[in-house]
Amino acid sequence: MAPTAHLDPERFTAELDRHLAAVARRRGPLGAPQVAVRSSDGALDYRFGDATQRFHVASIGKLFTATLVMQLVESGAIVVETPITELLPAVELRDLYVIDGVDLADQVTIEHLLTHTSGVADYFEGPVRDGLPFIDLVLGEPDHLWTPAELLDFSRERQRPVGRPGAGFGYSDTGYILLGRIIEEATGRGFHEVLHERILHPLGMIDSALMFRSLPERDYAAALAVGAPTTATTAVATIAPFRLGRQDVSRFTSMSCDWAGGGLISTPGDLLTFNRALHGGQLLSAESLAHLARVRHRFRPGIHYGAGMMEIRLEGFMPLLRGLPRPVGHIGILATHLFHDPVHEVDVVLNFASTREMVRSFRTFIRIEQALARASR
Repeated sequence: MAPTAHLDPERFTAELDRHLAAVARRRGPLGAPQVAVRSSDGALDYRFGDATQRFHVASIGKLFTATLVMQLVESGAIVVETPITELLPAVELRDLYVIDGVDLADQVTIEHLLTHTSGVADYFEGPVRDGLPFIDLVLGEPDHLWTPAELLDFSRERQRPVGRPGAGFGYSDTGYILLGRIIEEATGRGFHEVLHERILHPLGMIDSALMFRSLPERDYAAALAVGAPTTATTAVATIAPFRLGRQDVSRFTSMSCDWAGGGLISTPGDLLTFNRALHGGQLLSAESLAHLARVRHRFRPGIHYGAGMMEIRLEGFMPLLRGLPRPVGHIGILATHLFHDPVHEVDVVLNFASTREMVRSFRTFIRIEQALARASR
């Protein structure tokens, strides 16, 4: 395929505008999705929907958590082979890895957590041995502010491990809560503070923050100017609506449950900034980025997983899509996407804002890749 410099922005824009106008009509009250596509050289800078509205990125946040972990690896603070029992208090790991009466926590490494192979349960969507599934608690207790300790307690008390450490892939939000705690223990700072200090502030991502834990820098500065509170324990008023099933939960305090597994709020522009910095060498070395991107397991047909980073193989959705690029990045349960297309040197952000919109969001992602291919001929 032709390099980015030969992309025809007008052809790409015309095709995407037609497609997304039809998508917006079909979405009814959900309205237009937020879409942003930008090439590394800036020749293509496409936006659709509200380009400035903040939204809940969901599991795209795992890519930020994995980036922070690899920054700590590069600094020598930790290594990916380090057993997590050397990094976290024993009480936090109690009963999370017990199989047949044997506690296997000392066999779990940072690499296992990054790659979802530690065997720990998934508090958010995993099965429970008693009581209500976690999503029912989120919907039924909208005013509850979840702490990381409570999230670990849910897996500890209501779930079982899905396997032995290193034995296989089992997607786990619980594992990324543990990574968030490891970041805190290694730095002596709160996870949200490290996120701002190492990524958001240096990159000028002033509309991004950890939901319920921090304010975007734009809001923080405005609050300081008028003497308003600068803590964030309630939902940000300007966040875009989003749905779990048919329920709009964008104002639910219970969505604090994401934390290091995906609690970030951001804008299309801020996410493009992050992706360009990540793939442009500003946040990690080429070796660390390759470590995150190297595929180890299949997540779903067409979606493969590395270490906090997915690779999309579109031919896995449909053989006729063979030959298109294999973008890397992450999706979120709310039909959110952040990907880098290494062939066209293009970054893509999608927010379809609903668990029921995942298929439609992937159809748009496919259309974007097809439009890039046609516009580069």
